[in-house]
Amino acid sequence: MKILITGISGFIGSNLAEYFLDLGHDVIGIDNFNDYYDVSLKRLNAEDVKKRGGKIIEADLNAPLSDLLPSDVDYIFHLAAQPGIAAHVTLEEYVQNNIFATQNLLDWTLARARNLKLFVNIATSSVYGKEATLPEDAEPRPISYYGTTKLAAEQLVLGLVRTGQLKACSFRCFSVYGPRERPEKLYTKLIRSIYEKTSFPLYQGSEHHSRSFTYVGDIVEGLTSVIGKEVLCNGEIFNIGSDHEHTTGDGIRLIERIIGMKAVIDHIPPRRGDQLRTAAIIGKAKRVLGYLPRTDLESGLREQVRWYREKFLD
Repeated sequence: MKILITGISGFIGSNLAEYFLDLGHDVIGIDNFNDYYDVSLKRLNAEDVKKRGGKIIEADLNAPLSDLLPSDVDYIFHLAAQPGIAAHVTLEEYVQNNIFATQNLLDWTLARARNLKLFVNIATSSVYGKEATLPEDAEPRPISYYGTTKLAAEQLVLGLVRTGQLKACSFRCFSVYGPRERPEKLYTKLIRSIYEKTSFPLYQGSEHHSRSFTYVGDIVEGLTSVIGKEVLCNGEIFNIGSDHEHTTGDGIRLIERIIGMKAVIDHIPPRRGDQLRTAAIIGKAKRVLGYLPRTDLESGLREQVRWYREKFLD
């Protein structure tokens, strides 16, 4: 199979690419290597993908795509996005990179990818709003630019399904962590601060926030479970995440225990748009896709610490 992955040098995209490459599939990706976080980290991910045989096109999804992407792809996994909840990112950037870029990719898909079996959109639990504890058919109530624009992108994709122009589905991912997690995210930032003996900035009250922390390998298994189930998946939305909740404080204590050192916590003002609780309701994914997250939080965090040590310390 030939698989196109947008955002291939990112956290989930690079893990997904390696999964398919290890199975012997032809993987090509596109990534703009923007500077939202340290580009050198994306280059590390990209090199790992290339070593396994993946091909990467360095370009922006807002650019003309006609001559950039191969038309003979079987699946498209759309992960490229302006991520996170960051005060320094403008609404215009979220709109450009999450809405306009998605529409540009969809226009190319309709015009060029004639033999496509399925377009797989990767969304986020942030579409649900302050408390992401709902099934897929609940009304989304996003409270951040990120959640709002990712919901809009998802609806652009599903709108083409409703009009019979595209076969597609969408996954809403819950609190993903693991090897290659972005540097501004909780665990990578925490691990780095402990090893570097610097203070760890923690939003006030967030140690009590509850999350369906989900290991990236379990997310990859969920995304790839669509293969061969295209008819069942077409037009559907799936929550994928762990069905076990832990507080941010639980995660901090686990990292401290794994590393054997305490974090120096620096409490900072709460972040606008942050979710108080995420709890993945995954009955639909279990029933339709056979989805079953297997990695407990401690095991996943041990893998993330191991990855960090291997890449940045050893």
